[in-house]
Amino acid sequence: MKKALLAATVVASALTASLVAAPLASASGRDGSDGSDGRDGRDGRDRSAVPFTEATVTAGADGSFTLRWKARGTDRVEIRANGKVVAKGGAQGRAVVTGLPAADRQWFDFTPQRGQGLRLADRLIRLDGTANFRDAGGYRTSTGQWVRMGEVYRSDALDKLTENDLAKLQRLRIKTVFDLRMEDERTKDADKVPAGATYVVADVFAGSGSFRAMPRTPDEAVKAMVDAERAMVSGAGGKKAYTQVFEGIERDRSRSVLFHCTAGKDRTGWANAALLTALGVPRATVEADYLASNDYRKAANDAILARLPAQQAAVYKPMLDVRPEYLNAGYDEVKATYGSFDRYLEDGLGIDSRELKQLKKDLLVG
Repeated sequence: MKKALLAATVVASALTASLVAAPLASASGRDGSDGSDGRDGRDGRDRSAVPFTEATVTAGADGSFTLRWKARGTDRVEIRANGKVVAKGGAQGRAVVTGLPAADRQWFDFTPQRGQGLRLADRLIRLDGTANFRDAGGYRTSTGQWVRMGEVYRSDALDKLTENDLAKLQRLRIKTVFDLRMEDERTKDADKVPAGATYVVADVFAGSGSFRAMPRTPDEAVKAMVDAERAMVSGAGGKKAYTQVFEGIERDRSRSVLFHCTAGKDRTGWANAALLTALGVPRATVEADYLASNDYRKAANDAILARLPAQQAAVYKPMLDVRPEYLNAGYDEVKATYGSFDRYLEDGLGIDSRELKQLKKDLLVG
């Protein structure tokens, strides 16, 4: 391939022009639970008013919804959709709901007998033109709070959105779109954004001269992905781009906010990992969310690899994947460069304690 490549996202962009297909929503059933009991380590008490330790909504291809929950200190949980009770049970339960009317996004209100409830939906946003468009929220923090859903979204490229997709995103209140891609990606596959939304270029690799040689072996491909992850953290382009994203989320009181790259897994993956970490979501949960791109993009990635000779496919696969070692490289770079994640937020992205407090106030429940 003659064109210089900056990361696997560019490879995917070049080879999947007609291969992007939305996966079954059941892939979004990963809740990333890490077993945390949500207690404040200083005094052993749970600071959250939300009794749920687990709660998920998983949409099925047949129009059904599987609801799961666990809650402490309550004997009864009631779940409503469209204002009507659709399920109820004890402190722990599972229910399959069918027969609900078609909707852009089906929301469920989990109401415990005691304590604050949750409003949840399936994480995947099903669109004709994307494979990896999903909600950034719906996760529990280490203090027992929950990240609100319907406020921040992450996605792969938006150039294949249909008119119906755009209308749906407009109804979902997408107000700001951050494009994390390089100039050549933006030029070749220009974004389509919903009417009324503000489009912002936040090029993670702007000005970078790295990662320009195509890997020749699988090991070289893995190293390229690790190097790219590190550059997202400490490179000038990465610091500027993620500062734009964080400040945009913090300042935009009329959310929803969307950030995306080409495959929605690397540059977008670090953006969401950084956001969830800043909000206090446990590392294991963040990793599960990051790795879920392998599920959402499986059909598209399998189609790419099937068209390549075996030797070339072996080189490309590490670049189409997301792997724990890639994400870990980002966290390692944070520690090596800034010493702690809080210092990365403040010194790298300019997010001070006051702004972080406001971000948590806006995006956390409990």
